[in-house]
Amino acid sequence: QVQLVESGGGSVQAGGSLRLSCAASGRTFSTYVLAWFRQAPGKEREFVAYITWRGDRSYYAHSVKGRFTISRDDAKNTVYLQMNSLTPEDTAVYFCAADESPLSITTMQVPNKYDYWGQGTQVTVSS
Repeated sequence: QVQLVESGGGSVQAGGSLRLSCAASGRTFSTYVLAWFRQAPGKEREFVAYITWRGDRSYYAHSVKGRFTISRDDAKNTVYLQMNSLTPEDTAVYFCAADESPLSITTMQVPNKYDYWGQGTQVTVSS
């Protein structure tokens, strides 16, 4: 069982940066794959980034590639999302997710493939 708690959201102007954190409980954190999703008002939850349990590979949505970086620190049971060059289109509630099983490039983008979710943190980017 894993419990996830996000933090680091806030309001920022376009072009700015934020770093989101997601702290997890559970002794087997290092064996979980981790991801970030986001959901804007009136829209479906969408995939943002994914990192393997080893932390050796990461994958990104096309809309954030080159601007966002996902990383994990297993010693701190934490996954991060560094967000740079933010635009108003990045405004959303951001959620971290975890699962015990490695996911394919297709399934990693599907929210219901993840068993554990945080409560979300709001990111607002103004123009």
